[in-house]
Amino acid sequence: MRVELRPGESQEMLLKRFRQEVTREKILSEIRKRRWYVSKSEKARIDKAKAIRRARRKMRQRERRESRGR
Repeated sequence: MRVELRPGESQEMLLKRFRQEVTREKILSEIRKRRWYVSKSEKARIDKAKAIRRARRKMRQRERRESRGR
């Protein structure tokens, strides 16, 4: 990735643009993920746990909406 200084742009704005690019490209999160090796079975277990949490969260939100409608 490359961010070049535009004419009339301050160093602070250049740095801000760089940080936004890094965030948009999800570079830091990818580096954090690859810091340690995760086996396929471990990744599957983590993904399954995430799916369960998502489902529970969705169910709680649905229950809240239904209780407000009464």
